[in-house]
Amino acid sequence: MFMIMNLSSPVLAFFITIVAVFLVIRFLAKTSVLHILAGCWRSFEDKFYVYQIFKVPQFNDLFLENQLYRKVSTYLASLPAIEDSDFTNLFSGSKANDIILHLDKNQEIHDSFLGARVRWSNERYCEGNGKRTLVLRLRKKDKRRVLRPYLQHILSVADQVEQKSKEIKLFMNLKRNPYENGRWRSVPFTHPATMDTMIMDGDLKNKVKADLELFLKSKQYYHRLGHVWKRSYLLYGASGTGKSSFVAAMARFLNFDVYDINISKVSDDSDLKMLLLQTTSRSMIVIEDFDRFLMNEKSRDVSLSGVLNFMDGIVSCCGEERVMVFTMNCKDQIDQAVLRPGRVDVHIQFPSCNFSAFKSLANNYLGVKEHKLFSQVEDILHYGGSSLSPAEMGEIMISNRNSPSRALKSVISALQSQINSGDLRGPGKVDQRMTANRSARSSRDETGESGGVFSQESSVHAVREFKTLYGLWRMGSRRKESMDLSSPAEKEDSQKAA
Repeated sequence: MFMIMNLSSPVLAFFITIVAVFLVIRFLAKTSVLHILAGCWRSFEDKFYVYQIFKVPQFNDLFLENQLYRKVSTYLASLPAIEDSDFTNLFSGSKANDIILHLDKNQEIHDSFLGARVRWSNERYCEGNGKRTLVLRLRKKDKRRVLRPYLQHILSVADQVEQKSKEIKLFMNLKRNPYENGRWRSVPFTHPATMDTMIMDGDLKNKVKADLELFLKSKQYYHRLGHVWKRSYLLYGASGTGKSSFVAAMARFLNFDVYDINISKVSDDSDLKMLLLQTTSRSMIVIEDFDRFLMNEKSRDVSLSGVLNFMDGIVSCCGEERVMVFTMNCKDQIDQAVLRPGRVDVHIQFPSCNFSAFKSLANNYLGVKEHKLFSQVEDILHYGGSSLSPAEMGEIMISNRNSPSRALKSVISALQSQINSGDLRGPGKVDQRMTANRSARSSRDETGESGGVFSQESSVHAVREFKTLYGLWRMGSRRKESMDLSSPAEKEDSQKAA
């Protein structure tokens, strides 16, 4: 027994030593001892290297703000290492619930780039006025290899951070006033529309998103072609089909400021050019109801040539990464010189509400994915020729949102009222519709469609025309069931008339 205890005593002593070392390390980890030792080691290591020091002052000699100081501050605030610094200042951001971290004075933050370690510190360089400078310490042997690429990396990351966090603004032009400087006034852009909330064809939406994303990445491509880095869109369709909401969704998708130009407040061609010159890069320039302006030649102060120069003239190159958006109710009567590629690159049609859009509206507004009344709505939309705009259908659903059945019956009644009144395409106009569809199809075959057009227009084939006639006959057999939604007085009047 004694021999066994003797043999095990070295093992026991080793085990006790390991436990003791672990407890000591755990204790030191909870105190500042390890932090002090690590700092001492870094100071000792620094004695063996030669460092190059670069300062980024907050203001220059003319007391103008140094934009590089702002970029570096934004970059440092985005680093995860800032949370590990000795002191960090917390500030509220421009958006709700945003917390921004900033390096405290005389504290350091470590960063690495291309295998090189760098250090930043925030120091005061002018006592008494609070002016500060950011100091970069870089090993001299790494300077030629790292410095310029590292600064370009800082600028790129800072631009991305600022673009994501910036508050979008809506700018509106004022009438020319000799006593005021600047023509634009801005307010926060709070429109809630996004690409996800837009009710439109899914493939079309994905095409537009892909086109916008490709545009954002195409700076070098446009420059190689010798083209101005801009893109222009035409949104056309009847009132209430979602054009303005789509403009807001595009702005939020791009995170661009919006410059909404009211041409009635533009005095002449040169004034229109000055408005464009006072816009910024990475912005959307919007002119709504553009067809009304172009068709009303007598009352406008801006000439057609002035508009064309605004769209793609020399002045349009003063600024990059711009998106121009024009909205119209109808483009058929517009001079094709205005709509040619280069002035308008992408055409997007916003049609009246079809059955697919109706189901999306019912899901969003009423929380209904399927309902027994859907078949009646589908018959009317497909075969009856009646249609409402998404805004009109949405308003009916909002007014009756507490009762989905009542909302759907109200939609059916509104669609049937169109058929009975002949406001839109009623049953008596089937032949006219077929003739118009055939002529439109033949004209498209002769002229061709532009490759840059994202349109929801579909060709009408003979089978579809036959289904239209068959659907009208089918609706006639179901008309009595549909008209049960009318009031008793209306039923009695119709029986007397019969």
